Amino acid sequence: MSLSCGPIGARIEGGPHQPGRLGAADWLSLAAAPTFAVTALLTAVLGGDPLEMLCSAAEHTSPLSGMIPMYLLMSAFHSPPWLKLISSRGNGTRRA
Repeated sequence: MSLSCGPIGARIEGGPHQPGRLGAADWLSLAAAPTFAVTALLTAVLGGDPLEMLCSAAEHTSPLSGMIPMYLLMSAFHSPPWLKLISSRGNGTRRA
């Protein structure tokens, strides 16, 4: 058994070991973006802790400071595996 050192999500397109099958690492990479999106939603709905509200009330804070923008950015940065999966399905590549 050999280990592959390819880029993250490379096996989503069907690697040489098991074409068309997703391994544990692929499922984990696909789980990251929705997890961060749900966390951002829950933080927005349920609210953060009182210290976060106190810090966000400061005069010179950036609108990108805080947990909600951080979770949304993390979701965006972890979206390439989903984009690769969607593009491989959209260009006629079918799995067995």
